[in-house]
Amino acid sequence: MGYRVVVAGATGNVGREMLNILAEREFPVDEIAVLASSRSQGSEIEFGETGRMLKVQNIDNFDFAGWDIALFAIGSTATKVHAPRAAAAGCTVIDNSSLYRMDPDVPLIVPEVNPDAIDGYKARNIIANPNCSTAQMVVALKPLHDAAKIKRVVVATYQSVSGAGKDGMDELFEQSRAIFVGDTVEPRKFTKQIAFNVIPHIDSFLDDGSTKEEWKMVAETKKILDPKIKITATCVRVPVFVGHSEAINIEFENEISATQAQDILREAPGVMLVDKREDGGYVTPIECVGDFATFISRVREDPTVDSGLSLWCVSDNLRKGAALNAVQIAELLGRRHLKKG
Repeated sequence: MGYRVVVAGATGNVGREMLNILAEREFPVDEIAVLASSRSQGSEIEFGETGRMLKVQNIDNFDFAGWDIALFAIGSTATKVHAPRAAAAGCTVIDNSSLYRMDPDVPLIVPEVNPDAIDGYKARNIIANPNCSTAQMVVALKPLHDAAKIKRVVVATYQSVSGAGKDGMDELFEQSRAIFVGDTVEPRKFTKQIAFNVIPHIDSFLDDGSTKEEWKMVAETKKILDPKIKITATCVRVPVFVGHSEAINIEFENEISATQAQDILREAPGVMLVDKREDGGYVTPIECVGDFATFISRVREDPTVDSGLSLWCVSDNLRKGAALNAVQIAELLGRRHLKKG
């Protein structure tokens, strides 16, 4: 016996990936509904690669009563309207927006890192999915923190344009084509030209000079992993379609060697260690697309601190950074709280 599942925002990049991953992982679905705004009402979308076509319904008119789980990928503004409505109807919401992440009554979950925190979901009947850059980083940090206790993290991200949605992907494609044929390039989605460029600015600026994306990485990592960890982040948009990369420097309280870290990461859930000290012995974003894993490469000791490591972390941001993590949360919720049959 399976679940009645809703995917809200099913026509967007993340919503489509949610449908793909539900199908790929054979999530026990008895019935599925796909929702979007009135603009998409009546259109059809495929349920993964099953050949089964689903008709899109208008979220404004949808009755969530009797549905078990709703995967939300509709942004904070619409989530603020519809998530409480779904939760009040008894449908547990797993939300991909930033709206509820720092709410003390809403668990912020990465199943490989803090699965026990999901037990607090009943306070609001809502579970938050972390920011894409946070999700992959904490998967890498968790086993190392357990082994040697992390004091401080310095991270620089190289984030793909798909993190900004379909408009971001379209802008990179259109600008690249325009440059090749000599046409004028005008940024619309991003603040500067993204084709053949990098932009050290994601989300809005805060008073201290950091951006909201950088603040998210700090605050969410503390909530998910350990509030005592000190973190500083620089988040950069790069001309890559899919796949976020991170250069992470970690300082530990206890001694840990690169070899020990490699052994730990090799066995860690959700991690794939690809770390050969030779040409091509590492993973790049183009190679991680469509994969479930968070890939770790270039693990090495940092001689500038007593116990420090540097590493390279790559993951498909539409999967582990969003859709996959949401489905994994649904799987965890089913195992612990919504058992059927």
